Amino acid sequence: MNILLSIVNFVATYILGVPAIMIALVSMVGLVLQKKDAAVVISGTMKSAMGYLILSAGAGILVGCMTPLGAIMNEIFGFHGFFPNDESVVAAVMDTYGRVAVLSMVVCFCVNLLFARFTKFKYIYLTGHISLFINMLVCALVQVHLGITKLWLTVLISGVICGIYEPLTIGLCQRYTNKVTHNAGIGLAHSSNFQAWLGGFLGERFGDTSKSTEDLKLPKWASMFRDAPLATGAAMFVVFLVVAFIAPKEYMTGQVGGQGRFMWAVTNGLQFGAGITVLLSGVRMLIAEIVPAFKGFADKIVPNAIPGLDCPVVMPYAPTAWLLGFAISFVVGIMITLLSAGPLGVKYVLIAGVIPHFFGSGPAAVYGNATGGLKGAVIAAVISSVVMSFGIQMLIPLTGEVVIATGMTWGESDFGVWGTILGYIFKAIGSVIH
Repeated sequence: MNILLSIVNFVATYILGVPAIMIALVSMVGLVLQKKDAAVVISGTMKSAMGYLILSAGAGILVGCMTPLGAIMNEIFGFHGFFPNDESVVAAVMDTYGRVAVLSMVVCFCVNLLFARFTKFKYIYLTGHISLFINMLVCALVQVHLGITKLWLTVLISGVICGIYEPLTIGLCQRYTNKVTHNAGIGLAHSSNFQAWLGGFLGERFGDTSKSTEDLKLPKWASMFRDAPLATGAAMFVVFLVVAFIAPKEYMTGQVGGQGRFMWAVTNGLQFGAGITVLLSGVRMLIAEIVPAFKGFADKIVPNAIPGLDCPVVMPYAPTAWLLGFAISFVVGIMITLLSAGPLGVKYVLIAGVIPHFFGSGPAAVYGNATGGLKGAVIAAVISSVVMSFGIQMLIPLTGEVVIATGMTWGESDFGVWGTILGYIFKAIGSVIH
């Protein structure tokens, strides 16, 4: 039994839990099933993995640039609430929920394949790290509110729920994803799917497609900012510069060292632009390899299946919308933080996190722009921020003492909306059975 658990744990941790490896294996199987030459199989497998790794490296640069902003914002506003960061909260509770969550991922992936095979929701969730975050939250809710301590039962309940949820959440926004990507044959598999769907929905009903965010007229001197890396790098330089000079001088001196606040802002802005360049390069390589390879996987195992990929895959379709959505959402998030800590008197105050607003409301604005132009993107960003902020604040008390004690929480809307609803359902069931 221990040997079997070790094998399952290895598969979940080092294959399903590593998106690059899982995507590479799917590509390899797809190309083999299409009876491609060995050279094509090897090339396609490696390029799929490399595309994802390049994408992840770009995202890592962005996260590295933005992470210090959270601590600086705490210093500016002078209070400490809950910091929303998926990686951090999962790492903090890994000792308590890690084993059960990893095993739940294996069940989740198997259920996802079966669900896609026998229903109309032909979507395979390939964003492994997001799947881990989802399974971790559901496992915590199962144990906290249902009082279940048996490993196998927690794994079964969580795995089945997540395995059904994952293709459904891709399907929720697939109509809008097709519009965003011009029918590229991919799905969105991220914890911000609800925000993306909401953005598409709001843009469709209240937007105006006659003016896109990507058609914004710039002065002649600013035409260079049509280039996404230049535009985002310059915009983030301004953000870093403003934050650096608003924060207490003594505190920032400790953060920036001898380079000074201005050069710190310049360096981070340039790094951010470089990160965008790397990320977009990875997106292009990944899509170019995974879509044709996935055809073989789909035809033989899950007919007509669509791969669900990480949210940066939609950034190239409307980079201006993404950046605009982040900027608006973050400002709204700061306002909600101040209101929650002040007039609203919220017990569990959520600090406006840069990363959730970037990777949550960025896609929302891209989808809002696709269905409702500039107006749709703006509306999507505002509502996305409100839903995400208040949703996570409602989730925090449901996650249990172990998670609450960390001072951290999950970040995006899918956790705040679906996690909160599931938590209250489990809480109601638990009150009946205990």
